[in-house]
Amino acid sequence: MGNLLISTGLFRTGVVAEQVGEERFKVRRISRGITYYYTPFSGEKEPTSHLTNGSTDPRPFSSPSPSSDPSSSADSPSSPMLSGSQTQSGLSSTPRPLLLFFSWLGARPHAVAKYRDLYVDRGMDVLVVQSNVMHFLWPRWGLDYGLEVLKVLEDSQFSGRRVLVHASSIGGYTFSQMLTHISEGQEKHSSLAKRVTGLILDSLVVGTLEHMAIGLGKTLAPRFEGIVKNAAMLYFWLFKAHTADLYNHSIQVFRNNPITAPALFFSSDNDALCDHTVMEKWIDLWRKRGVTVESMKWKRSIHAAHMRCHPADYFSTLDKFLNSLAFPPLEVKKKM
Repeated sequence: MGNLLISTGLFRTGVVAEQVGEERFKVRRISRGITYYYTPFSGEKEPTSHLTNGSTDPRPFSSPSPSSDPSSSADSPSSPMLSGSQTQSGLSSTPRPLLLFFSWLGARPHAVAKYRDLYVDRGMDVLVVQSNVMHFLWPRWGLDYGLEVLKVLEDSQFSGRRVLVHASSIGGYTFSQMLTHISEGQEKHSSLAKRVTGLILDSLVVGTLEHMAIGLGKTLAPRFEGIVKNAAMLYFWLFKAHTADLYNHSIQVFRNNPITAPALFFSSDNDALCDHTVMEKWIDLWRKRGVTVESMKWKRSIHAAHMRCHPADYFSTLDKFLNSLAFPPLEVKKKM
């Protein structure tokens, strides 16, 4: 399995209001690649950061430093986590479930919004996670980022919520890096695995290093796909101990997923980024471990665009799966 994402820097730091159907929700950028869409409880105060700009106090966590992420820059916005003052404890209302959406490489805002709105319409808040391609090319940075996402979910405002995971395409890579920290068996990370209600794995990149290299070529430079693929394969060979060996470890972690919540796979037969033989082996292994696994596979579709290509099948399958997890009914308000 290989997965990767690029942070597009689409969202501004701070809180803004957006319109979704007849409902309003607010947006807060938590870090460079993590954005939170939420509906405050009635009468609830606006969340504040643990720190104000210019504070030298240590943050509960932060984005990877420039030394560990070359995409960072001195003028990038600060990224303090929201204060525990917005926690759900003490409120009469039931905490809203949280959708953790690992986006695909180069995802455009309007495309991500279609997925976000689906879950907002189901009464969930949404945490969108976008990663930089270097998190994949240098997995140590990917592990650091996976730990950052994990710490966000362990913050007091999120720690008591049901979590639903939707990982699209190479977004599954960051998810697997988060799983790596959970699988290490540290007690402080074990609670999240118990809070995850379900997994939606959409167009995963599955198979050999060649599948990963093909994925890089198709997403980074489609016109030069062959050149990018060959360059990536050479890179993997030259830095095997820092790339291929760590990818193989991530694959083993994913195969033995420490999260045993029900899972739904979306895929297509003509997807060049997926080795279906390998994926079917994963599904079979999970089922033997007692995990409930559903799948929807089309003969022909477009990688990471099944919702657009097959909306009726996609929505009905997703609706059935979410209903089985006791989430509110799905309301498709807009034509995809």
